[in-house]
Amino acid sequence: MRAAGVDALVLRSSPDFRFLGGGEGPFLVVTEQDVAESADPARAVPGGARRVGVDPEMRVRELFGLTIEAELVPASNVLWPLRLRKEPHELEAVRRAVAAAEGVLEQARELAWFGATERAMAGRLRVLMAESGCEELLSLRVAAGEHSALPAHVPGERVINPGDALAVSVCGRWGGYCAEVARVFVVAEPPEDFEAMYSVVLAAHRAGLAAVRPGGAVRQVAGAVAEVIDGSGYGHFAAAHVGRGVGLGHDEGPWPGEDGVFAPGMTFCLEPAIYVPDLFGARVADVVACTPDGPVPLGTYPGEPHVLER
Repeated sequence: MRAAGVDALVLRSSPDFRFLGGGEGPFLVVTEQDVAESADPARAVPGGARRVGVDPEMRVRELFGLTIEAELVPASNVLWPLRLRKEPHELEAVRRAVAAAEGVLEQARELAWFGATERAMAGRLRVLMAESGCEELLSLRVAAGEHSALPAHVPGERVINPGDALAVSVCGRWGGYCAEVARVFVVAEPPEDFEAMYSVVLAAHRAGLAAVRPGGAVRQVAGAVAEVIDGSGYGHFAAAHVGRGVGLGHDEGPWPGEDGVFAPGMTFCLEPAIYVPDLFGARVADVVACTPDGPVPLGTYPGEPHVLER
């Protein structure tokens, strides 16, 4: 806070709030002398404070309610660098979240997909997420056939048929920490040329994984993924994003598009993807930890697409 010239932090219920141990709230105020929870944060901010860091998730009415004479700046300038490197108990919490997300997709393999709609299967996954203890569903994707080539597709009334590629992913919060897992299913048999494209995604995933090492530039992940996909001839169809940091938030640093290096304790969701318009797409997402010995996947390593028999 001193280095950033910030006299106080005002946080609402958010990842930053949880990081600093906030409980009932509704606000947490941090100063050099004290940490206090308050319903009226303006009263807890010291008189004469010149710069106050506010939670990036603060609502507009909450900002207007801060009747203080101070410059308001993002609290993330102070807290995000601290959240980059996870403590051992945090790494274990992320690992448990990954296991829960993978458990949902393991159960999903046993569902009856053939003849169902994307929307119906998304509903079944929501039930599995709730049963897994998921505290907050952050995103869920079911995309069949040509829809698997649409990264922002919302599950609809498209019926799932034999020969379809299925893009399935779940992202949620368990025990306060976030995880996302994305896998590819196929119904009965893969579509023509799909396996060749999917093998490129797996190779790009392996290359990106190797780049998550201490001292390595975060930008190298994108470079490693791009080198594989471009070399395969699918470069025109590669997804723009290859990953982002995860932890208390589902989209936090480190980010491949910014300067920075990996360090032990960082957790990164690696998610290379290829989308071939009107045909099919494949995205594989996994959470990886950077350790002193190199990258360690926190879940099971992705393999061949699972064939759904029903």
